[in-house]
Amino acid sequence: MKNFLKNAFQKPWYPLLLSAYPVLALFGNNVNEARPDVIVRPLLVFLAGALVLILLFRLLLRDWHRAAFASCMWIILFATYGHLINYLIDKEIDIPSHYILSLWLVLAEFFLWLASRLRIKFFQATVSLNLIAAFLLVYPLYQITSYSVGNNLSAWQVHAASVAQQPDPATLDRLPDIYYIILDSYGRADLLQQAYQYDNTAFVSKLEEMGFYVANCSQSNYMRTDIALTSTLNMDYLQNLSDKFKPDTYNRTRLFELLKHSSLRKTLEGVGYETIAYATGFFWSELDDADVFLAPSPIWTDLTEFEKLLLNSTLARLLDEAGKINTYQISSNHYRERTSFVLDSIPKLVKLPGPKFVFMHIISPHPPFVFGPDGQPTDAETFLNADKKLPAKMYAIGYTNQVTYLNTRMEQVLDMLIHASDTPPVIILQGDHGPWMQPENKRLWILNAYYLPGHNNELYPTISPVNSFRIVLNDYLGTNYALLEDKSYFSPIPYIYDFKPNSNPCIP
Repeated sequence: MKNFLKNAFQKPWYPLLLSAYPVLALFGNNVNEARPDVIVRPLLVFLAGALVLILLFRLLLRDWHRAAFASCMWIILFATYGHLINYLIDKEIDIPSHYILSLWLVLAEFFLWLASRLRIKFFQATVSLNLIAAFLLVYPLYQITSYSVGNNLSAWQVHAASVAQQPDPATLDRLPDIYYIILDSYGRADLLQQAYQYDNTAFVSKLEEMGFYVANCSQSNYMRTDIALTSTLNMDYLQNLSDKFKPDTYNRTRLFELLKHSSLRKTLEGVGYETIAYATGFFWSELDDADVFLAPSPIWTDLTEFEKLLLNSTLARLLDEAGKINTYQISSNHYRERTSFVLDSIPKLVKLPGPKFVFMHIISPHPPFVFGPDGQPTDAETFLNADKKLPAKMYAIGYTNQVTYLNTRMEQVLDMLIHASDTPPVIILQGDHGPWMQPENKRLWILNAYYLPGHNNELYPTISPVNSFRIVLNDYLGTNYALLEDKSYFSPIPYIYDFKPNSNPCIP
């Protein structure tokens, strides 16, 4: 065994390890933002690229050790170019990128020349370089492993909210399917009228005709998606859920644990519900350990968000800058595909055996704006200005276009869910917060509609999401949750737990 290890470490395999480092390090730093399977394809591409590079240099230099050294240095140049450009941009240091590229080309030629120098004995450094490359992988692998272990444990250990109650056994033979549909950034009707002169009366009236109760003075409890959803799914305010949510902190690990393994989910699964969830493109909002998790395979899709970030950190960003690929358009297409996938798959959900809890977070009418008012594809980049920003006028056009399309699709979907279900379902249709570019208080004004056949008397105009599932569990599972006072809070970035109360003008 000793001789085997000694011989193994004398082989120059450090370029292959080094090629994996950019992928693993980036994922390690964003481990709570993406599913582990997103690294599969880029890892294969980077490893294959390194292997091709080694073989080419072996043909050129006629020595494995020299080929490995040259490959190693080229890999480093490839992986660090984008980081340097991003650093200069972040620090507002005005050095033209073509100067950096010229320097990188000179360095590439230098390292190739250095590898060809016969007097340098590269094989003598092989063991040391192998050890350095292996050591570099230790920390990102530790980040990934520790998060995965902790996240798996949290599925068993997280007990969100002290309000957890046992359902009434007498209710368990008539459990309805529960659909929680979040339309990201969907604002209240009066906000749409004031901000965009958009009349949403017809959609609200249609919901009411179907039997929905539309809370016309509802506000979100929080102004950010991650905080708002965590509060709703745990049926309590964040301030009561964990002592880790302190005003001077911004770590979101505990927040994401509570979102994924919420009190609501624990209660429903405990009485026999199956959880069904969808990919959103935001790992922290994906219940990827649900009984049924619907997501396209990242191996066969276009560029993923993780790959876009990885590309931007390497020399491959030149492809985007040269217009050979368009990462913004690719990313926007993913939004369109995921939204269409969710909406198109809803009819199939009704046929799945129940009872089931369907968590459906649709990233629309939130930008990018990829749907026209009739659902036709739009080029999301046409809504951006020269600085790649969304000006208020273009935001209004893109946002209302997507509201119009969503209204049409949701009318069809909701009507189908109601009429195709053997047992009348529970449906909550909710915005997590209002549209961007609004005053702080108005960004809390949300669409909030409930289909609770025979239980509308429990609802009221100012009900907020924190009370949504308290009412549902009381009415359908026989629990006895007291309703909380409806409150709303603003918090800044990055200190997302530094909560400041925002009043609801509908409440005297």
